[in-house]
Amino acid sequence: MARCLQLAALGLGRVAPNPMVGAVLVAEDRIIGEGFHALFGGPHAEINCLVSVSETDKHLIQQATMYVSLEPCAHWGKTPPCSNAIIQAKIPHVVIAMQDPFAAVNGAGIAQLVEAGIRVEVDLLHEQAVFLNRRFITRQQQQRPYIILKWAETADGFIGSGTNERWIISSAIAQQMVHKWRAEEDAIFVATNTAMLDNPSLTNRFWGEKQPQRWVLDMHHRLPVNLQVFDNKAETVVFTSQQISGLASHIKQVEIDAQSNVIEEVMKWGFHAGIGSVLIEGGRTLLNACLDRGLFDELRVITSEKPAPNKNGVRSPELPMNVVCREVLHLGNDIVKIYNKVI
Repeated sequence: MARCLQLAALGLGRVAPNPMVGAVLVAEDRIIGEGFHALFGGPHAEINCLVSVSETDKHLIQQATMYVSLEPCAHWGKTPPCSNAIIQAKIPHVVIAMQDPFAAVNGAGIAQLVEAGIRVEVDLLHEQAVFLNRRFITRQQQQRPYIILKWAETADGFIGSGTNERWIISSAIAQQMVHKWRAEEDAIFVATNTAMLDNPSLTNRFWGEKQPQRWVLDMHHRLPVNLQVFDNKAETVVFTSQQISGLASHIKQVEIDAQSNVIEEVMKWGFHAGIGSVLIEGGRTLLNACLDRGLFDELRVITSEKPAPNKNGVRSPELPMNVVCREVLHLGNDIVKIYNKVI
């Protein structure tokens, strides 16, 4: 099962809003096939696993055990049900890390396997499987994307100048890590001031070709169209109180009621648009708005060894009480701490 989870993680950033899934087929104390869900709309892990079995080993399938990190699907989506493929292959034993919370599955895949006479075991490495698919599970249970808040701060607790003066806080290696994070998530979200003052491109430039959507909160169309976030290097979504004409075709406008809870409305739109996760790289106002509402799942804080150039800048957000540090990374002279919300 540990190998299943390892394989499943290879789909990170490529399969959303579907879950990451890995599958391994074992017979005669050896792996005879393995696969993972590699691309949204493509074959699922179980299918790729069965296809990978060599001709010389195909006769072993009917005495093999399949390990799979998530309950096999039991419905038609973009691909046929995996439960049917397992039944047709006459696999006698299936071990599943966790039940699928998606309403169209949620036990139905397990039930089909059992009804077909297959011995099924569930919950092996359950906690690890839940953590791996935390984006997918959050989307199913909370009807919104998984939300990651990220900021870089100086050693004395500042995140920026608050003016047009650009502070380079994190090291080059930490900045490369941020690009990896961007490649793993479906969207990056900033608000007006960050887009205006920092003029970020919000693209992934070091980790493959995948580009997340760029989300910009610009309720009153204050941002000039020559900013990097409006170039054609990635799709951009502008959340605004009133749509305007004349924007390029790769820029989508989404109208949000200015009197509503704007961030929640943005996340609601993201859910219906099939977005599984959002990396918020905004300034203090946007970050604090999410923190105050409890509208986050994970925090990633990069702390430099260097102090701020002056003490007139913008202070870092305060860490909430309901988080626990999951991981500490040392990247060059920076320290990266990753926190998860405790529910």
